[in-house]
Amino acid sequence: MAKKWSDIRRKHSPEEEAEILQKVKEAAGVMTLHQLREARSFTQVTLAKALRINQGAVSKMEKRTDMYVSTMRSFIQAMGGQLQIQAVFPEGVVQIEQFENVADPLDAHRATV
Repeated sequence: MAKKWSDIRRKHSPEEEAEILQKVKEAAGVMTLHQLREARSFTQVTLAKALRINQGAVSKMEKRTDMYVSTMRSFIQAMGGQLQIQAVFPEGVVQIEQFENVADPLDAHRATV
């Protein structure tokens, strides 16, 4: 006979449950580009088509630890998102708008393909 997960899992105090829930929420808000692409149900091939580049280029982008803001913006926009850059200080958060009109280096690549 099947049992409910809530009946068989280890029970936690309400405080522990709240802490676990908070950690899960925090973890869900932090992803690599690879994890974000998969969470948005994109394959490297479908994202590459949207970006008008090849699949290998998407793979390389996902592995980079440093890239142009404009390239990151294109990657996020191709999945239907919007890139926002913020500076976080103890006093509060400041939205950085300096990079809004920067040309995308992929556009130059696309023009030659």
